[in-house]
Amino acid sequence: MKNFESFLAPQLNDYLAYRENLGYGMMPARYYLLRFDRYLKQTNADWDSFHPTFFLEMRAGIDLDSRTLNALVSAVRGFFHFLVRGDCLAHNPLLDIPPLKENTIVPFVFSPEQVDQLLTLISSRIRRTKRCFLTDLAIYLAILLLARCGMRISEPIGLLHDHYRPQEATIYIENTKFRKDRLIPVPKSVITQIENYLSVRQALKPHDQNPYLLAGRRDKPLSDSIVRYVFRNAVKDISLDQPRRLLGNVNFMRPTPHSLRHSFAVNTLKRIKEQGQSAQYALPVLAVYMGHNDYKHTSVYLRVADALSRKNLVDFALWQKRKQ
Repeated sequence: MKNFESFLAPQLNDYLAYRENLGYGMMPARYYLLRFDRYLKQTNADWDSFHPTFFLEMRAGIDLDSRTLNALVSAVRGFFHFLVRGDCLAHNPLLDIPPLKENTIVPFVFSPEQVDQLLTLISSRIRRTKRCFLTDLAIYLAILLLARCGMRISEPIGLLHDHYRPQEATIYIENTKFRKDRLIPVPKSVITQIENYLSVRQALKPHDQNPYLLAGRRDKPLSDSIVRYVFRNAVKDISLDQPRRLLGNVNFMRPTPHSLRHSFAVNTLKRIKEQGQSAQYALPVLAVYMGHNDYKHTSVYLRVADALSRKNLVDFALWQKRKQ
């Protein structure tokens, strides 16, 4: 893991530890703060550098899209709130920096058939050796929970043993984004896979003391990076990998593990509409299930087409661009 190297390295580490104690994941805050740390080194910044113009110049000098730059500034602003609370600074120099206008985001959406194809491939690659079998099975389960329950990647990784309630067929997700807890029902097929995993784990490690439901190595949870690595390779091997494309003011995003959460929402709403029911009425329930702070955030999925329509839209736009 890359370390902070600027003069603010101790404070940056303290801030991430503080966030972790509150239940937040390390990413993406660490990614953005590493970019900030690199900029501090490049500019030889010190405590006297922190004026609004410094951060406006930073934003202008980093080659990222508007959405990512806004997220970067937001992460750094949170860090400076921490410094102010710790009496390192008298005020936050990023308070009055307005956000940039963002492009429209079209997330990558897997069709139900593509989700099945992805899960089947990952399952087929579980290694049957004593050293690797349990970890590979846990990685598969983490991705399965993203796909079948619409979880964020930090959620299956952070589950403890007692968060899984087999008698009720539910999972309790504690203190995730927006500091919300939620109890969600889990499909029977997923419960079967979890029970199989726990049986194998008990057989291979009868004295296992790892508190996490999906065990990593040395009593730790699975790492975010290994789940992303397995996902990324599987997406490439089923020929669905593609770079992010910017067409006009529309960002067509590449597939990531979070795309499975988008796909769960979109495909659920499509299925409800195909059954002749109102997807609009289903939004509040889906919002609670997915842990959204407000169901208006869930409503954006009504405007997202399925994976085939999205692909056709991208291909058509590229064809039009080549004709010009």
